[in-house]
Amino acid sequence: MVSLLVISVFFFFFLFISSCFAQSYNVLSFGAKPDGKTDATEAFMAVWETACASSRPVTIVVPKGRFLLRSLNFDGSKCKSKPVTFRIDGTLVAPADYQVLGNEDYWIFFQHLDGVTVYGGVLDARGVSLWDCKKSGKKCPSGATTIGFQSSSNVVVSGLTSLNSQMFHIVINGCNNVKLQGVKVLAAGNSPNTDGIHVQSSTTVSIFNTKISTGDDCVSIGPGTNGLWIENVACGPGHGISIGSLGKDSVESGVQNVTVKTVTFTGTDNGVRIKSWARPSSGFAKDIRFQHCVMDNVENPIIIDQNYCPDHNCPVQVSGIKISDVLFVDIHGTSATEVGVKLDCSSKKPCTGIRLEDVKLTYRNKPAASACAHAGGIEAGFFQPNCL
Repeated sequence: MVSLLVISVFFFFFLFISSCFAQSYNVLSFGAKPDGKTDATEAFMAVWETACASSRPVTIVVPKGRFLLRSLNFDGSKCKSKPVTFRIDGTLVAPADYQVLGNEDYWIFFQHLDGVTVYGGVLDARGVSLWDCKKSGKKCPSGATTIGFQSSSNVVVSGLTSLNSQMFHIVINGCNNVKLQGVKVLAAGNSPNTDGIHVQSSTTVSIFNTKISTGDDCVSIGPGTNGLWIENVACGPGHGISIGSLGKDSVESGVQNVTVKTVTFTGTDNGVRIKSWARPSSGFAKDIRFQHCVMDNVENPIIIDQNYCPDHNCPVQVSGIKISDVLFVDIHGTSATEVGVKLDCSSKKPCTGIRLEDVKLTYRNKPAASACAHAGGIEAGFFQPNCL
């Protein structure tokens, strides 16, 4: 008992000493002006260079106000101390002219960091004018992802709000041990290619207590994702939560060990979806669990689409993506279309190990229909009508 007390006292003393040695930098001290008009890019990069040179853990403080910023690349590959925290109390604002960022991959980019944390703040990418350009049919830049994390570990994003991204809002690529919580993503339902959160080539990623309203997938899950947990998410408007599209490349990493739990879909194009192109590929999707989801007027509540093609240049081959061990349990609510469950699997590599359990979807106060092809598995509980 005494030894436990000694250890506890030592632990809290260690935390206290560590906090005393942490270094804090305020962007105002480096010349940033919170007026939303003065370009603060150089000030933010100056803060980063100073923080990067520190051998102690660092907190960068962004106080209340609006800070106008061009593209930022926070590269930790040469930093003395990898852990860094951004505490954002204000709003970061992109330039009004979409051309300034339109050809950049990212507006705000973190890479090669171990222990990066972003607390709070609003990122206003002002993407509406670029959306209008794309809708007009004119030649427009593709647009920048608002914030991205690449080749990093132990990433935390908490309480962040992303508004009106030019393209994707948040991208996690090639990372390990990532937690996003209390995040809000807000964009118009007709905004093009504005995926809320995109995860690919990453392991052990969790998304909790998040609200996503956007014009594309609320969460999109790309090749190489292993160990993704999504829980307590409100999605809508948007295209639902999608694994894929898979099979873009003939040699491709698979997606595995994904759980989507306690999600409400409101007025979305899809609910829970797995999609792949109809072409040969070494990729796969396995050990997927969709649990405790509510559908409110969703066009395709449950869908596996292995003939995915969003435009006119569709491949006329057969999907090589193998889909197996997928659980749909306790999924209920209303479908906006007659077919509430659509499992369109590959004829070359049929879906196996599909389980539909306690699925109850209605269309105009009647049981929704189902349509299945090349899908094998079992049904249990209240599911109707039979599909597998």
